Amino acid sequence: MAGGRRAAPRCGWGWGGGWGCCPFLCLLLCCGAAGRLEVYMPAVLEVEIGSTARLECSFSIPGNASFTSIEWFYVNRRPLRSGEAVRHHASGVRIDETEYSERLSVGEDKALSISKVTRQDNARTFICQVGADSQGVGESRTELYTYKIPAPPEITPNSAGIPAQSNDMLKIAQCTSENSFPSPNITWYKNGEPLLQEEDKTKILTTLVRESNGLYTVVSTLFSKVTREDRNSLFHCTVHYWLQGQMRTKDSPRVNVTVFYPTEHVELRVATNAGIVKEGDDVKLVCDADGNPAPVFSFFRRELGDSWQDMTSLADTNDGVLMLHNVSKSSSGLYRCQTLDLDDMTQHEGDVELVVNYIEGVQVKMEPSSPLHEGDSVRLSCTAHSPVKLDYQWRDARGRKVAEGNQLLLTNLTFETSSNFSCRVKARSVPGLEQSKQVAVAVKGKPRIVAISAPLYVRQDEVINLTCKAIAFPQPSFHWSINGTTHEYMENQHMASNLTVRVSHDLLRAGAMCRVSNALGVSEKHIQLLDQKPSESKGIIIVAIIVCILVVAVLGSIIYFLHKKGKISCGRSGKQDIARNTSI
Repeated sequence: MAGGRRAAPRCGWGWGGGWGCCPFLCLLLCCGAAGRLEVYMPAVLEVEIGSTARLECSFSIPGNASFTSIEWFYVNRRPLRSGEAVRHHASGVRIDETEYSERLSVGEDKALSISKVTRQDNARTFICQVGADSQGVGESRTELYTYKIPAPPEITPNSAGIPAQSNDMLKIAQCTSENSFPSPNITWYKNGEPLLQEEDKTKILTTLVRESNGLYTVVSTLFSKVTREDRNSLFHCTVHYWLQGQMRTKDSPRVNVTVFYPTEHVELRVATNAGIVKEGDDVKLVCDADGNPAPVFSFFRRELGDSWQDMTSLADTNDGVLMLHNVSKSSSGLYRCQTLDLDDMTQHEGDVELVVNYIEGVQVKMEPSSPLHEGDSVRLSCTAHSPVKLDYQWRDARGRKVAEGNQLLLTNLTFETSSNFSCRVKARSVPGLEQSKQVAVAVKGKPRIVAISAPLYVRQDEVINLTCKAIAFPQPSFHWSINGTTHEYMENQHMASNLTVRVSHDLLRAGAMCRVSNALGVSEKHIQLLDQKPSESKGIIIVAIIVCILVVAVLGSIIYFLHKKGKISCGRSGKQDIARNTSI
């Protein structure tokens, strides 16, 4: 029977030097049978500092006997029991004056609770003693261990930097873990691999501080030699502590320390997105040196005669960058970066050849070069120079592609085919690199009138507009056979003249003549003007037409009506009747 089933005449609580177990002897004696009183408690109880420890004591009594008292004792690391601290009997619970008086409480299940567990409670043994009349007394014990989980470790790397060429073991980082009990252990790692003490290479110093609250602060400092390869190494520390019989860990963040080492290699490179440089680009030359801190940079360009032009004034000597703006063919050449290590005054150099792709000398040749006339043919040839392969394309004045290749053949020329043609030269292997050259193909000839106002119906004294359009090269001039206000303008490739004039009797009779001329000839055309009748005669004609339509409609209605009444006979039967009447 666990925990007792009946009220006991008396119960007592006291503190002793360990956990106890209750024998079943009392129950067996009460029942008069073989047996003993047994008390059960866990051997070990782990409780975090600041929380409540709950000590459970269960027991079994043979037969129907019940317990008469339960007393608690504790042992303070000495094999001596203290006086009774808590007694539990039928009339209630009494707590003796001890160091635990203010922190004790007893539950309905007879379990003893200790609030606000402290570090001083660690490793104390608590005894539960159960009395059961004639069955005697049984006891059991539990050893209480208190703990405090350490805070996550904080790591502080060496901010000053560490020289790789030093023969001393210098401070790498410091790791601190606070507020733990019992004291934890700290392990160091580099790139995930544990670091151990190693003579003349690695040293670890650990300091343990007990704070006023009884908790521990552990400070571990890592000293080590470093190499150039450690510039990318990551260090961290791990705190190891025991909890509930298992080893637990907490890791710090990973940190990198600054390692100083001299420059051994220098590389000068052209930094571009496409990897190809063309004229007009802005080019960045970057000097990479593998030393830390970065050395002092100088830049040079080789001139004729193997001399070198100092270009350091155009560079960022701290970052090792030389910017060249709007480069051209003349920017090509050999460039050099030179470094100076201030620690050992050593110099290193790196060269790069800058190639600027370009297109130059774009020319268009026209054959024949003599003046062209309508019906002639002409061949346009385009040439250019570049270090890379070129593609040629021809476009007209509207930007439309008309041909591929470096030649364009135009046949049966007319004024309309006169235009500005452009040869566009592109470098296939260098995106964005292109040049163009424009040429005018002009067809010469006397003017040709292409449009003129159609015959017009006009009235005398009416103001009218007459238009005459022509095409020619050289540009023609317009002359009208009558005086008026003229306005000339271009419409596509055509020249146009607009004449505003008042209609006179002579103009109505003779019409107008448009004459277009240039140095190569003259063309002219006549515009006919027709007399328009007064509007009254138009009205009379319209009325007459309407009256005629009405008369036809009325006659049609009468004929239809008579046919329905039988007054008018039509068809074959009518013709037969007439024939018979005639024979009589």
